[in-house]
Amino acid sequence: MTDPAPLLVVEDLHVSVGDREILRGVDLVISEGETHVLLGPNGGGKTTLLNTIVGLPGYRVTQGRILFKGVDLAGLDIDERARMGIGVAFQRPPAVRGIKLRQLIEVAADGRFDEAMLADLVGELSLENMIDRDVNMGFSGGEMKRSEMAQLLAQAPDLTLFDEPESGVDLDNIAVVGAAMTRLLKAERAGMSKRSGLIVTHTGHILEYVNADIGHVLYGGRLACRGNPRDLIDEISRHGYDKCVECAICQR
Repeated sequence: MTDPAPLLVVEDLHVSVGDREILRGVDLVISEGETHVLLGPNGGGKTTLLNTIVGLPGYRVTQGRILFKGVDLAGLDIDERARMGIGVAFQRPPAVRGIKLRQLIEVAADGRFDEAMLADLVGELSLENMIDRDVNMGFSGGEMKRSEMAQLLAQAPDLTLFDEPESGVDLDNIAVVGAAMTRLLKAERAGMSKRSGLIVTHTGHILEYVNADIGHVLYGGRLACRGNPRDLIDEISRHGYDKCVECAICQR
């Protein structure tokens, strides 16, 4: 059995925001069908890495590159990257006045939308009271996350980036969001048994609902450690992030 092909390759990535360097040489490979978890203290660069991969403005790559499906993403905007198969769930999704959730799901589906798909998403994510409201206008934290998962399930990206999916969500909604994430990541696509994901989490709580293959710790703008996600979380809970820089795995 051959190893899965790399889907996302991040090479020696340095990223600055304004005059401040946030990422200082990140190397990361996510292969087809893999789900990775990115742990780290607040301010360590986790969201910066996701936003740079997505292509949000304001994140300046000063060195290194990002390849997706073998294509260098430099110069491609967020819409072009989405069309290539990159999806994102933001920590704080923006509100969109004048656009109904139903409309945004139809746009995300990109020609695959039908009423059966909509009914399935409404039922799974309990969207009955949200589907004809302006996107995220007056939504609770849990409603925002469910709304975003509906859009991602409709989009069906090859790689999904999740920025702290458990943030601001109660236990009931975490379970719903986690089940939707699992459905998205396990869904088959041409030539692959399942899709790929990168989950940013500060607490690790989402891993009670979603399985992940590999964990990383981003510390001081660099990937300091790699291993079993649950083992990493256990060590961090007992010893803190500072011990990650002493981890034998990352010794050169």
